[in-house]
Amino acid sequence: MRRVAALPGSWLAQLWLARAALQSRGLPSALALYRESLARAPRPLPGDVLMQVSGDLGNAGHLPEVLELVEPHFDPATHGLAVGNNLIKAHLDLGQTDDSRRIVDQLYALNRPDWKETLSFWDTELAKARVSLAEPEAADSLRMAMLTIEGPVWLKPESPAAELFPGKLPEAPTVSFLGSSAEIASNSQRVHQQLADAPGRFSRALPLFLAETLEMNTNARARVLVPWIVGDMPGFVLSGAPWTDENVANYACQGQAKSDFVAVTYLKPNSEPWTVELRLIRTIDGKCIGIVVTSFPMARPEEGLPDLAQQLLALLAREAAVEPCQRPAAYQVPGAPDFAYYLLRLEQLLAVRCSSMDGVPPAFLSGEREILDGNLQLCLAHPANLPVRILLAQTLLDMKRVRPDIPLEFADRLTLLRNEHPLPEPAQAVVARIFRDAVTA
Repeated sequence: MRRVAALPGSWLAQLWLARAALQSRGLPSALALYRESLARAPRPLPGDVLMQVSGDLGNAGHLPEVLELVEPHFDPATHGLAVGNNLIKAHLDLGQTDDSRRIVDQLYALNRPDWKETLSFWDTELAKARVSLAEPEAADSLRMAMLTIEGPVWLKPESPAAELFPGKLPEAPTVSFLGSSAEIASNSQRVHQQLADAPGRFSRALPLFLAETLEMNTNARARVLVPWIVGDMPGFVLSGAPWTDENVANYACQGQAKSDFVAVTYLKPNSEPWTVELRLIRTIDGKCIGIVVTSFPMARPEEGLPDLAQQLLALLAREAAVEPCQRPAAYQVPGAPDFAYYLLRLEQLLAVRCSSMDGVPPAFLSGEREILDGNLQLCLAHPANLPVRILLAQTLLDMKRVRPDIPLEFADRLTLLRNEHPLPEPAQAVVARIFRDAVTA
């Protein structure tokens, strides 16, 4: 190898000599050989050269040297995921999450379906790192606010899509929905930060689903209350104990918009089947006027939640004089096997909307492309479903406020969806308008 390395133009032998030097703990010699190889190798640099340099140095624990030698030569389109993986891991192991995120985004932008699973893995690892590196706030310094979502999470009152559904009379009763509480399999009483998990996501998705069911099937207005931590580390609240009737009534009466009733849910997810307890609270006196309980398999929520929603509507009609009305023909909810995915996309839209609020750091949201891709796949599975299409459009529009570069990556696929699966007018024109606003730079 030394004789070959001495030949004019030689560059490959230096890589193997450098590996041998590393194995003998001769880092200075190895670095000199790597630099010589990189200087002599053809341009653009072959991907296997950068892969070997980054792999050898990374395996030997020399992470700063990986970034010093390899990153200046890295071109995502040329060197792809193989070299990108090593750079992402080096940055991540050094605690440089922003630099890892930058490379992940560069690779995502190439729209390679075969890389999606690996990049999604890095999305999760970056989210874990963000949580682990965050300094926990003292429990007594935490402040909770109550965010308010009016109507279905995908149908903002000011959205053009609102004209596709009937409005509510000013005197209509208002029912709020509060979830964000679940039985926790722990005796710990302390406050801690964690990644969103299945019980947490479900505890937020359930009131969103119940609220749109009420909005579309009765004369009442629906509102969702979302407990939120305010401060340097904002995020969703997940209570390990049920909200008290008194607190629930107080939350629903804060601010200018008052609620007449609150439906509060408590999730018990520690054994199969999962169980949900729903209490209906009258806000004027904080009295519980009805309880509904249902169970369902975690993977098949359609086997229990639609029935829970119907029981709630019957309870409201009986105890709160909420009148049923004809459901709009345009309102359809995906059934099995996609009902669970619909709930997930509702919760993700809530997260996207919250990530665009003032003071929320960019790292709050993760898996942005998976969120959009999942919504798009749901639209393809239900091409005539208007709420699903609006859900995608609204998620794109809210994503633009946080990551304006990402909706642009989906522009061609949105055009294909619109052309191959058009909605009847006027829905087609309204949704196309939201799509256009979302992907216009």
